[in-house]
Amino acid sequence: MKNITVQVHYDLYDDMPIFSKWITVQNQSDREIVVNSFKSEQLAVFEPESSVDHRSRWLYPNITVETDYTFGGMSDEIVYSSSLEWKKDPLYTTQVHYDRETPCLLEVAPKMGPEQQVAAGGEFASYRVWELLNDSWERERKSLGYRKMLRSMAPWATENPILMHVRSSDNESVKKAIDQASEVGFEMVIMTFWSGFNAEDDSPENLKRIKELADYAHSKGIELGGYSLLASRHIDAKNDVVLPEGMHPRFGSSPCIESEWGQAYFKKLYNLYESSGLGVFEHDGSYPGDWCYSTDHPGHHNEKDSQWNQFKRITDFYKWCREKGIYLNIPDMYFLNGGNKVGMGYREANWSLPRAQQEIVERQNIFDGTWAKAPSMGWMFVPLVEYQGGGKEATIEPLKDHLPHYEQRLANLFGAGVQACYRGPQLYDSPETKNVVAKWVNFYKKHREVLDSDIIHVRRPDGMDYDAILHVNPAGKEKGLLMIYNPLDEAIKRKIKVNLYYTGLTGNAQVVEQDQNSSIIPLNAASEAIFEVNIPAKSQTWFVIK
Repeated sequence: MKNITVQVHYDLYDDMPIFSKWITVQNQSDREIVVNSFKSEQLAVFEPESSVDHRSRWLYPNITVETDYTFGGMSDEIVYSSSLEWKKDPLYTTQVHYDRETPCLLEVAPKMGPEQQVAAGGEFASYRVWELLNDSWERERKSLGYRKMLRSMAPWATENPILMHVRSSDNESVKKAIDQASEVGFEMVIMTFWSGFNAEDDSPENLKRIKELADYAHSKGIELGGYSLLASRHIDAKNDVVLPEGMHPRFGSSPCIESEWGQAYFKKLYNLYESSGLGVFEHDGSYPGDWCYSTDHPGHHNEKDSQWNQFKRITDFYKWCREKGIYLNIPDMYFLNGGNKVGMGYREANWSLPRAQQEIVERQNIFDGTWAKAPSMGWMFVPLVEYQGGGKEATIEPLKDHLPHYEQRLANLFGAGVQACYRGPQLYDSPETKNVVAKWVNFYKKHREVLDSDIIHVRRPDGMDYDAILHVNPAGKEKGLLMIYNPLDEAIKRKIKVNLYYTGLTGNAQVVEQDQNSSIIPLNAASEAIFEVNIPAKSQTWFVIK
């Protein structure tokens, strides 16, 4: 180890109980070395529970841990399968657990590898870990801390453009979608899955066509992009992930992205986005963390370096996209490597339910998804045409024939500050439909700052009574915006107690209902206020709080 220097780095953050940690290995010798494995953090913490007997599910110490080496899902919990683990501490002999198996030792390390060669004079850097020290076990407060941490470390996650998924990628369909998006105030159009868009078609004719469409979109103030699937597909035996008998890729089938095909695939993506001017990329089946045991792929030696090298390949591309200002929809937790948005969390088959059920399920998905995400961090889905079945009862098209339902979906989403993939051939099919879409887009843009801010969870949707969420932004002019929905077939009149603590207001609050009627309401010592509401059947109201 002569002339090998290991440095331990810490970042501390103003006004946040967070620290980040990583290590670097500097090879100052005259020979190549290999970093076979590392542990960049070991933190011994007292246990949060007193358990003498065996437990199938432990309560971990009250520290929220995140890394930028995560893949394979949309949940913050995936870090446990990829890059860290709470382990038992053999030195902790006075714990109450009889077999001394309390998981109270945090270790940050990859599950395999990285097996990285470091040339003479070169340097290796580990991934980073962020540790948030919570001051409470209260769910909302812990969630607010996690959301602020992600916004602070990945500020691009606060970008929240209004987007459409156009069903067909032919010129006429795309231009119609661009024109309609521009007319009603949408900001992006994505050539969706099964639309015919092929990011791997690098023919001069296709690149020229896509550039012309992107230029047309820009002339209308719209960013254009497309969809591509990476994993959960089969290429061939030469280029697919190779695993021992009994092991399977996470998504059933997957190429190795350090195979010849994988390297060529990313070369095509760079070329497409560099030459066309596209400004949005939706990347599905993003690298899920599969190891590859092949010894014939050009980008890795064997399984030990395969995960690290594949992850670097894909995150280098995402970081390049961020540098170019390309917006990234990725259904995996790649925020800390450039991703803008993941799925909010929904089951696609639910968009084949009858329309009335879709309305309430949509609000449930948003309510549940925003415990761990700010509104800007998760997308929802609106199948304007039939998606996975359900027939006429599940379908919104013709839009003008189901306008009350379409408006309810717009109110659900824009009222939550959550953008959806509106998937279909058009956003409106009549002047009345166009006016309704524009109405809710304008509502969102008028209150965008507070609607994009944190959500406080008031009452979960159940279809039995009102449901409500509170947006809060103590640093803004609009300190809060309370959305209250009535799913019932009859009007309701309620007095609802809402805690306004996270608006930062004390004493009194100025409240404006539906941008019209202003009043002053008092707050009690606990910062709670009483809102008196009268909401028509199948409708909603909102209060801006100043």
